[in-house]
Amino acid sequence: MLFKHINDLTAEEKEELLTRTSDLMAVQETVSSILDEIKSDGDAALRKFTKQFDKAEIEEIEVSEDEIKQAIEAVDTDFIDHLRKAAANIRKFHEAQMPEKQWMMEVAPGVMAGQKVIPLNAVGAYVPGGRASYPSTALMTVIPAKVAGVRNVSVCTPPGPDGKVQPITLAAASIAGADHIYKIGGVQAIGALAYGTRSVKSVDKIVGPGNVYVTVAKMLVRNNAEIDFPAGPSEVLIIADETAEAAFIAADMIAQAEHDPNAISVLITTSSSLAEDVREEVEKQVEITQRSEIAKESLKNAAILIADSMADCITFSNDFGPEHLEIVTSDDDAVLEKITSAGSIFVGRFSPVSTGDYASGTNHVLPTSGYTRIYSGLNVQHFLKYSTIQKLSEEGLHGLKDTIVTIAEEEGLSAHAEAVKIRFKK
Repeated sequence: MLFKHINDLTAEEKEELLTRTSDLMAVQETVSSILDEIKSDGDAALRKFTKQFDKAEIEEIEVSEDEIKQAIEAVDTDFIDHLRKAAANIRKFHEAQMPEKQWMMEVAPGVMAGQKVIPLNAVGAYVPGGRASYPSTALMTVIPAKVAGVRNVSVCTPPGPDGKVQPITLAAASIAGADHIYKIGGVQAIGALAYGTRSVKSVDKIVGPGNVYVTVAKMLVRNNAEIDFPAGPSEVLIIADETAEAAFIAADMIAQAEHDPNAISVLITTSSSLAEDVREEVEKQVEITQRSEIAKESLKNAAILIADSMADCITFSNDFGPEHLEIVTSDDDAVLEKITSAGSIFVGRFSPVSTGDYASGTNHVLPTSGYTRIYSGLNVQHFLKYSTIQKLSEEGLHGLKDTIVTIAEEEGLSAHAEAVKIRFKK
């Protein structure tokens, strides 16, 4: 773990913290060859790669209604109740994001202009597996799409060696309203959603997190299906001062670290004593956490940084552009006001990242690696498209006639001008 004053960071250390981009080019050739095979061989290639990467023999690629029913029956009823509670909060939050479906305004006498909001027809949601099950991601990806009005939402998630999807993931996808669930993961799942196969319906857009292979696959299929945004290893940055509790901060850093060996946890603080206390707490707590081996590996990427002022903390955070940002200071709202780049922001000592991961209602599918500078986290807008509308009366067109004709003729597009002039010839 890096432990330094920010002014003492070497150029290389600062560059590594601020860029933290995965080497996408290193896997591009492998990903491209898998996608080519999916495109040409369809279901046969899906079965081949599922056996190769997931060690699973699958005959039927789509999960059947009976399998879903059995999965729900196998899951503890209390867990189902908690999934439903989380789903209700997620649905409520995303319903508030919905824009007005259609509107019109008069921009000039006789000239009406407006907008129509149209949901995408088909969306694919990628729900990771492997190191852990992520029923929460099924909720986070499917529910906003359904709130937006998407008619067909397909979920892809890798099976276990027994060829079955984790029951809790199936239960969550069903509660969220998924129309199809496929037992495929990795690059092959992205290819299937983009190109379509005999068993898998092609989609208009693919959303959801994944490893570097999944991320590259999403980027390579964009001629066939749009994507939400590139997303790499998970990350948290915490801005804190002397009022923060070291044990809480350490717990939040370890919570992020347990995701993946490549996850990143950063604390930047104005308090050197807090920094030292957090370091001690991290070393103590990581020994007793259940996924200690993964967390310890991840904490090699972690950093505890000391800054001279809160302004320096905020500047560093905005340059970093974290996926998750926690603010734990004596004046949280003042800090929040100055934040310009963050995926999801958690304000106050009782707002750990875990709340957004599961049940506060906000979405946990977020851009990483500094992409918060240009991308928003997953929301209903990702599942909508917009058509502009114009409706002019004769009076309205007459009022714009000279402007349109003048500009069109200046551009050398005489037919554009004539399309207006012809309507006023006697």
